Amino acid sequence: MTTSTLYQPGTLALMVPGLLAGTMTMKELLTHGDTGIGTGEGLDGELIILNGVAYQADSFGKVNTIGPDFTTPFASVHFADFKKLTAVDAQLAQPELERLVLKQTHWANTFFAVLTTGTFVDVTTRAVAKSQKPFKTLAETADQQSIFHKDEVKGTMLSYYSPELFDGAAVGGFHHHFLSDAHDFGGHVLNANLKKGTIAGQKFATLEQHLPVNNAEYMSHDFSDDSIYDDIAHAEH
Repeated sequence: MTTSTLYQPGTLALMVPGLLAGTMTMKELLTHGDTGIGTGEGLDGELIILNGVAYQADSFGKVNTIGPDFTTPFASVHFADFKKLTAVDAQLAQPELERLVLKQTHWANTFFAVLTTGTFVDVTTRAVAKSQKPFKTLAETADQQSIFHKDEVKGTMLSYYSPELFDGAAVGGFHHHFLSDAHDFGGHVLNANLKKGTIAGQKFATLEQHLPVNNAEYMSHDFSDDSIYDDIAHAEH
């Protein structure tokens, strides 16, 4: 087990043309990390993995604990070894939090994870409804999303940062998922302001990228005509 490796099955780019089949089980994924984010087959909700337990925020607003047979087309996981960066006792808007982390760490040219715990205000999340085969494109599927909001909530925001150079392999910049302490609210973060809490970080020296070479649709697809970066920006923000 190494804590300096970020493991990713699939890429964000492969989902752009609608290659949304689950190609790795949760059982296998958890052998590569106890912490992470991702989605399910057909963009089935938003995943957050904490302490080796995988949770799914679904499009109905429910948080489910998912089992070993749940499959994912794309996820980011690692073994947690977070180091405290700072404590916050005055409200910090999400963009300010991102800038603070980058300023403190000087990690902009590598992959890293951020674990922010505490009380958040004005939190808006989304979760996408599961689609069925034949899958539509990422942009079309992501439009079928549900939006959820909490004025104030205690919870955990797990974030991954990827250098812009790797946009397509993952989301260039920050990618945040949220889970409330009560396990009754979560999803992909559209906005979350930290009111009071702790920010911790973990830097990765290695990206281990697993490609679904046993999936015929992936292996035969021509990505040259796909609007990868525009569609990722549309789907993720």
